[in-house]
Amino acid sequence: MSIYQHYRPEEHEFVDRVLNWKTEVVERYSPKLTDFLDPREQEIVKTILGNDTEVRLSLWGGSSFSERKRAFLYPEYIDAKEEDFQIVCYDINYPAKFAAIEHRDVLGALMNIGVKRGKYGDILIDGDKVQFICAKEIAGFIELNLTKIGRTGVKLADIQENQLIEIKTEYNEKSGTVSSLRLDVVVAEVYNLSRAKASPLIQQGRVKLNHKITDQVSVEVMEGDELSVRGFGRSKLIAIEGTTKKEKWRIRYGLLK
Repeated sequence: MSIYQHYRPEEHEFVDRVLNWKTEVVERYSPKLTDFLDPREQEIVKTILGNDTEVRLSLWGGSSFSERKRAFLYPEYIDAKEEDFQIVCYDINYPAKFAAIEHRDVLGALMNIGVKRGKYGDILIDGDKVQFICAKEIAGFIELNLTKIGRTGVKLADIQENQLIEIKTEYNEKSGTVSSLRLDVVVAEVYNLSRAKASPLIQQGRVKLNHKITDQVSVEVMEGDELSVRGFGRSKLIAIEGTTKKEKWRIRYGLLK
């Protein structure tokens, strides 16, 4: 039985990377620290490593409520500590009376200075308070180069992990039935759209499946998958609860509050 049959084709490359990390830890008998992983990638790592006795796994992204986390793979002789994850946290100071900074603004600013997405974790915003988390190995580069977000001048202030804004992920749960688990069908149900309106959103690149843009309307959504539709918000397929007498799928899903 191939390990790949449990994952979507587009996930096979990441599966190979995880297998390589595992081999590296076993052969070198030394730990491996990854970049920040999104929740789906974290699940894949946990599934592949399972209860492996040769390679242990810890995940940390700066706080107990972090969404994006670094994975620390290590042999049994090591006890993982928070400092092993090499994480730095920042407050972004800016003139909040004259400017507003949104999540996408921070993403764009980091991309513009050449920082890869895997090198920084969550971006946290609460009112005019803005924070983000990054890998220690690029902290110096970010401090030197992230001086503006959009047209707004900013200054970074190093903070402790216990000073991070607490962001809770809560969903308004609903139940429904769908004729299939195709992405366009599930998006239509979750966001109360017609299928004729859901399909173009996907084809135009406005839909993310597990934090990655997809334009494939027919890809099958699985239990635990997270969806994001630009302009409509985030959601999660919480459970697939079997079929009805008319052979429709019963699903339970949640829209982010």
